[in-house]
Amino acid sequence: MLLFALGFLLVTLQPSTGQFPRVCANVQSLLSKECCPPWDGDGSPCGELSNRGSCQNILLSQAPLGPQFPFSGVDDREDWPSVFYNRTCRCEGNFMGFSCGECKFGFSGLNCTERQVKTRRNIFQLTASEKNKFLAYLNLAKNIPSQDYVIATGTYTQMNNGSNPMFRDINVYDLFVWMHYYASRDTLLGGSNVWRDIDFAHEAPGFLPWHRVFLLMWERQIQRITGDENFTIPYWDWRDAEDCEVCNDEYMGGRHPTNPNLLSPASIFSSWQVICTRSEEYNSQQALCSATSEGPIRRNPGNNDKSRTPRLPSSADVEFCLSLTQYESGPMDKMANYSFRNTLEGFADPQTAISNPAQSGLHNALHIYMNGSMSQVQGSANDPIFVLHHAFVDSIFERWLRRHRPMLEVYPAANAPIGHNRENYMVPFIPLYRNGEFFKPSRELGYDYEYLQEPALQSFQDFLTPYLQQARQIWAWLVGAAVFGGIVTAVLTGLFRACRKKKGGTSSEIQPLLIESEDYNNITYQSNF
Repeated sequence: MLLFALGFLLVTLQPSTGQFPRVCANVQSLLSKECCPPWDGDGSPCGELSNRGSCQNILLSQAPLGPQFPFSGVDDREDWPSVFYNRTCRCEGNFMGFSCGECKFGFSGLNCTERQVKTRRNIFQLTASEKNKFLAYLNLAKNIPSQDYVIATGTYTQMNNGSNPMFRDINVYDLFVWMHYYASRDTLLGGSNVWRDIDFAHEAPGFLPWHRVFLLMWERQIQRITGDENFTIPYWDWRDAEDCEVCNDEYMGGRHPTNPNLLSPASIFSSWQVICTRSEEYNSQQALCSATSEGPIRRNPGNNDKSRTPRLPSSADVEFCLSLTQYESGPMDKMANYSFRNTLEGFADPQTAISNPAQSGLHNALHIYMNGSMSQVQGSANDPIFVLHHAFVDSIFERWLRRHRPMLEVYPAANAPIGHNRENYMVPFIPLYRNGEFFKPSRELGYDYEYLQEPALQSFQDFLTPYLQQARQIWAWLVGAAVFGGIVTAVLTGLFRACRKKKGGTSSEIQPLLIESEDYNNITYQSNF
């Protein structure tokens, strides 16, 4: 009870990060298309008087998109967030947030100048008190309303182009469930028509950066509502697992004794209600999920379709995936071959990297294996195992970044599916984040993974691998350059000696250094790599 009261007090005092800022969910903001709230510190829009930021026009990417979405002007998420707002706060330096009232990820302090790197840990390495605290934090988030954000319950057209706002309150945990739904929902085309081949968070290059931001925001929100600034999301390392190791009442909830599709009554999660799981119903009504309760969490791990997901991922699957050098390839969707992203997401075979949407590997395998709320994309974040799972997926992404050290240009700038180009803003986040901004090592964003911190040989190998790969690609050029350099050196040496002979001098100043044979044998030659 004390924890609940403390959390409620903190959430009323602290800003958060999420979807539609409450202060901008009104007629004036929607009609003016401006969301530039005042910063509480000085009362000026975006904290402009304190040089935190200023209200600016949104700069949208003009790069061409892929062919997967053949429409224009039919979906509120196109050119996010311009349908709702075309002016927002642009923050300076290390400031961030819809009013520039927060620090960027990885910074803290009054002026956001203090660097920090926090460590995400294996859930099985937590002490009993740490684990119980994590479970309590989850339950707290499910029971505290978000003070700074609301969700949209209608499209912009249904809002009469802004003159009839349709928003509602939501608790902190479900805010993130709704955002995951909103990013992956189908496009409503009117009547009973929908377009299903669209997803702003999956099946394309932005899958990994999008979920990285999602977890960072979720982590920060938990820190805020609990006052525990050192909190980090734990991860579940599911490599080579025989079954769902976290599916017991000590952790994320065991199996119900009489209904295998439900959670044990002994788990705090058995009382949770899910939202945004009835996509066909929303589509038939041409409506958005309104975040009303739709029943308990469903989970029946291991009783899934074995022809699609025969087992949980193995260490070998992960290592093969990490060996792939291309982040993205081909059509840059679920049909991409030899793509690290598509293989990790689970649409390509984890042993060949050839696309096979009929099978589910790596990330997708976990979702299918859970055989319940986790197995339906739009509502998958209802199950709290979601955050443990995606934290580990993010750690694999991090390992790939450290091993291959890609330049930002490796992330596609154009022709990716809608919303996934490098400079596109991620749906549905406000404040705004571009995909490319999170295509970089986690330590630059203020966090690390416990199992990646060990200074073992693997770390050196990960460091060395990209340079060896580059050397293999240009070895012929290097050999040619060496031969050419040798010829040039020989020619210059011959000319130099010829010039010396012309001079004919033999004074001690130009005599070669003489080395006795025994001294010569004592000289060692070292090569430096």
